[in-house]
This record gives sequence, C-alpha cells and structure tokens, in this order.
Amino acid sequence: MKITEDTVKHVATLSRLEFSDSEIGEFTEQMGNIINMASQLQAVDTEGVEETVQVVDRDTVFREDKPEHWQDREELMENVPEKANGFIKVPVIIEKDDNE
Repeated sequence: MKITEDTVKHVATLSRLEFSDSEIGEFTEQMGNIINMASQLQAVDTEGVEETVQVVDRDTVFREDKPEHWQDREELMENVPEKANGFIKVPVIIEKDDNE
C-alpha cells in the first residue's frame, strides 16, 4: 500500500488535526516506512512458531474499586476551571451539522 500526501491529509482531516506542508511531507514518509516495515514482517516465515500472548507472568490482583485521590465531589469541583449546574464544563469538540 502506497501512502500519499492525500492519504495523510485525509486522515488529518478525520482526526481534526492541522499540519503544515512540510509536516505532511514528513508524515507521508514516516507512514510509508511503517507500512513497508509491516510488509517486511508479513514476509517472515513463522511456520511452527508458537504465538506469544504475554511475555511476563502476571497474576490478576483484585482490589476494592474505590476512589483514592478525590474523596468527594466538592473537593473535585474546587479544581475545575469551568463548571455549570454542578457539572464540569468542557469545550465543544463535535460541531453539529446544520442539516441534522
């Protein structure tokens, strides 16, 4: 698969990211290298090699699910820059289309 500048621009648009032309060129080259590396890995013969799921033995540790840092809502709300009606106010990230 060939990565083009149009592909990178399309992904940037979908991700709501803005890049300069030089950054687009740089990312195009980097993404091309990543795709080429994936192609090289697909060419490796792995016949008879057992798959690795976890490289470190780990035991599941169960603990009570309770807040540790914020003991109550009032303490949390003291550090909030903007609040409205008892909720944390955040910037709008999804713009509504006029046709909806």
